[in-house]
Amino acid sequence: MRKIVIQASFFILMILVGFFPTSIDKTRASGLAQQPTLDFPTVTGTPEGPIARVNQDQPQINVRSGPDIDYPKIGVLIAGQEVPALGKSVAGLWIQIVYPGVESGVAWVYSPLVTVTRVDELRIIEPPALPTPLVTPTIDPTLAAQFIVEIPATRLPTFTPGVTLAIPTYVNESIEDSSSVLPPAGLFITLFGVVGLIGMVVSLLRGR
Repeated sequence: MRKIVIQASFFILMILVGFFPTSIDKTRASGLAQQPTLDFPTVTGTPEGPIARVNQDQPQINVRSGPDIDYPKIGVLIAGQEVPALGKSVAGLWIQIVYPGVESGVAWVYSPLVTVTRVDELRIIEPPALPTPLVTPTIDPTLAAQFIVEIPATRLPTFTPGVTLAIPTYVNESIEDSSSVLPPAGLFITLFGVVGLIGMVVSLLRGR
């Protein structure tokens, strides 16, 4: 009789052990199923201050270390890309932007290639010094001599004087003879003078 009671107690214990873990698991699962699902908003930061946006008609623009094409190219920006603008050159043709890819963290872009918001807030920034070239270019005299073309001197043409032309001179004989022969008008005047003189002498003689 005692053996039967022990077996019955063990059987009941086994049933209880199998029942409680299952209930706990179901309760835990139902509790997890009842937790509400929440949508966490994604925080997107908007840069403050002026923004430089690459124009859509420019697939890619160069980013330089200074406000001139003499400065080296240090990167690129693509169409529609936006970066914070920090300042502008004296003439306003170049915009200084934030560019984390370089040591200084700033760079320059050509202003006609970008659209800048709140451009009036940009301050004028002095350009950095131009980097010194690592190698000073030298001209190889042997190579340069190959491109020097020597033009031989040409003799100037000599001037040969032409034949002197003999220009004949004409003497008007009528003029030369006029000194010895009186003209007709002079002859008549002389004749009338002589006749008048004779008449005057005759008149004087008659008066005596």
